[in-house]
Amino acid sequence: MAKKRIAVISPIVDGVQQVELPSWDKFFPYVNTTLHNPHDYIFRGQRRSSWKLETSLDRALKVLKQPVNTARHLEQFRLSTRGRRGVSPQLLDEEGWWALGQQFGLSTPLLDWTESPFVALYFCFIERNKTETGKRAVFALSRPLMQSKSASISQKHLQSPARPDVLNIITPESDENTRLVNQRGLFTRSTTGVDIEKWVKRHFSGNTRKRVLVKIVIPEKRGDRLEALRMLNRMNINHLSLFPDVGGSAEYCNMRLTVTGY
Repeated sequence: MAKKRIAVISPIVDGVQQVELPSWDKFFPYVNTTLHNPHDYIFRGQRRSSWKLETSLDRALKVLKQPVNTARHLEQFRLSTRGRRGVSPQLLDEEGWWALGQQFGLSTPLLDWTESPFVALYFCFIERNKTETGKRAVFALSRPLMQSKSASISQKHLQSPARPDVLNIITPESDENTRLVNQRGLFTRSTTGVDIEKWVKRHFSGNTRKRVLVKIVIPEKRGDRLEALRMLNRMNINHLSLFPDVGGSAEYCNMRLTVTGY
């Protein structure tokens, strides 16, 4: 008997590959058997597969339709937090301030990722779709390929005062974001106005061999979301483990109340 395919895998185009899973539960065998060297990747889950990999700041700028001084935006946040971070707060650099703002809902040039594909799957499914059907997505970004390319770009622009068109990984050392630790979280920062897929295609143009960015499209049928969340809960991936605060406890209890067998 012929072995059923785990997924429909498209050719790599400019470093980007799309993978169509036949069902959400095929995500596990795909990651474990098909995605080579999964530890080389970082992951991000999104409720809709059509959404771009763009930051909250980029989305805000699209609405404003005018230039914004991001340095002034960050400085305003820094000044607004005076007296609100407790006694003797930790000193933060620019990246640390952006990361702190990201935690509390500030529009930032950062995008959230995780080292765990299954945590990414959780965030892919945690929010409801209105129709309970459609397509969700988990993205996998190759850390070594991205970092090597960014280092090469930076080397070519050493004499330029402007920020080069690089994609950086940010792993804050601040102890203020306990959620980040539990979620095995980290951030990327790219050029303002450039979503990550566009960045990859720009800098890996013509590449048909290296998978820099993999878009894993996950179909959703009625009832799939709850079944996926139940499975992930059995793996101890839930709001109680990912959000170590009172809010996480409350949301976990709400899930126990509303999801049968959670």
